Amino acid sequence: MVRQYILRYSKERERVLDPFGGSGVTAIEAFLENRTGIQNDINPLANFIAEGIVNLAEGEITDYKAALITLRETCQKKLDELYESPDDLIPRFRRGLKMPENVLLPRNSDVRQYRELFTERQLTALALLRHAIDRIQNPFAKGGMLLAWSATLAKLNRTFLSAEGRAESRGGSSIFSIYRYKIAKEPVDLPAWRTFEERARNVLVAKVEIDKLIEVKRRTSGWFGGFETYEKDIDDLVAQLKEKVDYIFTDPPYGGHISYLDLSTLWNCWLGRLPSAEARQRELIVGGGLDIKESAYVKRLGKSITSCLDMLKPGRWLSVVFQHWNTAYFYAILSSAAESGADLRAAVPQVGDTIWSMHKKKGNESVLAGELILTFQKIGKRREFSQGKTLDVGKVLYEILSSENSAVLYGEHLFNRMIIAAWTSGAIGSLNITKQEFNDIIKQHGWLYDVDKHYWVRNRHVSLFTSVTN
Repeated sequence: MVRQYILRYSKERERVLDPFGGSGVTAIEAFLENRTGIQNDINPLANFIAEGIVNLAEGEITDYKAALITLRETCQKKLDELYESPDDLIPRFRRGLKMPENVLLPRNSDVRQYRELFTERQLTALALLRHAIDRIQNPFAKGGMLLAWSATLAKLNRTFLSAEGRAESRGGSSIFSIYRYKIAKEPVDLPAWRTFEERARNVLVAKVEIDKLIEVKRRTSGWFGGFETYEKDIDDLVAQLKEKVDYIFTDPPYGGHISYLDLSTLWNCWLGRLPSAEARQRELIVGGGLDIKESAYVKRLGKSITSCLDMLKPGRWLSVVFQHWNTAYFYAILSSAAESGADLRAAVPQVGDTIWSMHKKKGNESVLAGELILTFQKIGKRREFSQGKTLDVGKVLYEILSSENSAVLYGEHLFNRMIIAAWTSGAIGSLNITKQEFNDIIKQHGWLYDVDKHYWVRNRHVSLFTSVTN
């Protein structure tokens, strides 16, 4: 989906930016489509991942394979011995190895200090692997193996939760499901070498795929892909990129009380890339260790849209991916864009497969899993907009439901259409509907929520006439 937007709103050799880059999807896709991908994120881990993937375009696959063979010869036997040894012998495997800094963790963690996130065996195994990787001579192969090691780190720790009813190695850290450092009741000690080698082989596959994509470009239009990385607050980024960007596709942070910097400590500490105190102060979130207020988030969200438009060249495009029940967030995006001289040209819901969302499974119809992509064009003059009108939510929702021909509807799709209807009619400020009220109105109009498939279906026992009169 990101690639399709890049192809639609930019051309080869142009500059495509994501100021909230995350793991780098936008910048990487732009790079592979012969643009210059610009990755920016205040989180060091985000840039480590993005740079690591792009750098797979460098070097020869034979070097990567040779590096993995060397690591197998150097580490596999030692790691097997480590996992077969009794606990009191573990310290001897750690001699001469560098350990990560034992920093304090967020207050909501199950443990207080960083090294408590690992068993002694896991900590030693990771240090052994890291030491061997650091000795690889080829810089590109070394980077690829370090990328595999960082993926291994997500499984070799005490927050790893095995997926019920599946292989022991299938699962993930509590970081990705409940957004905090929760120690598993029964921690799984996965075999270190096998876990790492699986990740390393995935890196080799990615290397081959990237090489093939670039070779196709070389044979057709030629290869011009470029990549730039910044680690700046979005407001500071404007000074370097003012009116120098052709297209922006971004997904601002909008999960309530998810501190991305805190959760990335698992990786940043090992990588020696802990963010500065200033970066933590400027993280665009609600809550976190600094207890950032929602009003502050809304203000900064609006300002970030202004900054995006400042970096765009005149006439170019900005796409913002967003989803939230709080309409004040949408108002901040839409009003800031209008005031900064941008015209809303498209609003496309991305819904359908919401099963992947852990929170969707738990919260059902009260959770928004699909996203809305708002695309603006920078026209250079302030767009007039009026707000303050009142929206008859029941009536508008009935009109939306009546216009849908499908027997299946996603709540995210309906809510997104409500947002745009409220904005265009000047009534988004009155759209302060609760989740329960929204769902009750849908039910009144003759729909039932399927808790297994996470969408709405027509209730054959309620006539349209009855729902309208109600």
